[in-house]
Amino acid sequence: MENHTLTHEFPEYVQKIAELKASDEKFLKMYVNYEEVNALITHYEEGEQNHTTDEHLTDLRKKRVHLKDDIYNYLHQN
Repeated sequence: MENHTLTHEFPEYVQKIAELKASDEKFLKMYVNYEEVNALITHYEEGEQNHTTDEHLTDLRKKRVHLKDDIYNYLHQN
């Protein structure tokens, strides 16, 4: 399975991510939302949760991409 944690996705922003998590409530909410969606996808992909459809998993992956894009844009603006 591919690693999609934010620090893996954006290694050049590890320090900035840590700083924003500690000081920016809006960023923290985006970060937590992304990590929750990513963890859910990982559970489904690893077979820990077999009660989903391909369509639901695809929707979760799309949501993860949109959240990642939002976070990337936020990192560039701040």
